[in-house]
Amino acid sequence: MSKEKKKNEYVAVGGQALMEGIMMKGPKGMAMSLRLPDGTIETQMKDFVSIRKKFKPFNIPLIRGVVSFIESMISGYKLLMESAEKTSLEDMEAENESKLDKWLSDHFGPKMMAVIGFIAAVLGIGISFLLFMYLPSLLFDLTNKYLAKGAIEMWRAVFEGVIRVIIFIVYMALVARMKEIRRVYMYHGAEHKTIFAFEHGKELTVANIREEKRFHPRCGTSFIFVTIILSILISSIVSIAFPELTANRWVWIATKVLMLPAIMGIGFEFIQLAGKYPNKFTRLLSAPGLLMQRITTVEPTDDIIEVAIEAIKGALTGEVPVKEEKNEETDSAEE
Repeated sequence: MSKEKKKNEYVAVGGQALMEGIMMKGPKGMAMSLRLPDGTIETQMKDFVSIRKKFKPFNIPLIRGVVSFIESMISGYKLLMESAEKTSLEDMEAENESKLDKWLSDHFGPKMMAVIGFIAAVLGIGISFLLFMYLPSLLFDLTNKYLAKGAIEMWRAVFEGVIRVIIFIVYMALVARMKEIRRVYMYHGAEHKTIFAFEHGKELTVANIREEKRFHPRCGTSFIFVTIILSILISSIVSIAFPELTANRWVWIATKVLMLPAIMGIGFEFIQLAGKYPNKFTRLLSAPGLLMQRITTVEPTDDIIEVAIEAIKGALTGEVPVKEEKNEETDSAEE
């Protein structure tokens, strides 16, 4: 493939690592490429039109960040479930399943998967709330009451923010130890390296992509860290200006939840600027997220990079990449 663009021309391309695959979203659409159990790569173009294009108010700065986050969560979850289903070996192992498993699969398969997915989503939201909202607030109240004797009230937002960072880092580090997740992180690394190669105007080959860095400033990991930093700053201002809000733990938690849309909106705008206009200031604020990507990305193998290439080609052209097939008659004649 020839160079897709000039180096200085900015074209937004993003993606997401999946189970044995990658989703890429570009100017021509969304493509999902998966490495199937038989070793082949399957690429599908996905119908996706952002609501931001349908309703202009949703594309207003600050508001568009919240809309994009919600859309990414919904579409990302669906694609992740689809990739897990397509790349699993369950069909190959069907002969070994018990009669009960077969009966459940035949009668409740799709519905049961939907129920399990819904329960998992609810549990995920609940656990996230407990870990990143309730627990930091609880730990601060206990520390302030019994250890500091009320002397650190003004540092509530900073204390809670640091606790969130620690919890996030520990959680991601523990998850990274899982074999399946490590594979996802390898696809995450391939996604970043491939996008970098495109942004640098390089031909999309395995050799060129392998040379690129796997840490990208527009990554969701960077977005999370920027959001945490902003939450510390904004929460500090609010807690100092309205100290009565911090008197009750649940009122303070509700206040932080209500502030989340504004914080995410600001964080989204910063991430976009950091990717479009890299400079010392944006690099400084992006640094924590880039460091965190040392955990959430892993150097990919060549076969994983091949999947990323297929995905980005689809996102850039709006079509499933045509695979080059060998001419069997010519091959046989040569033999």
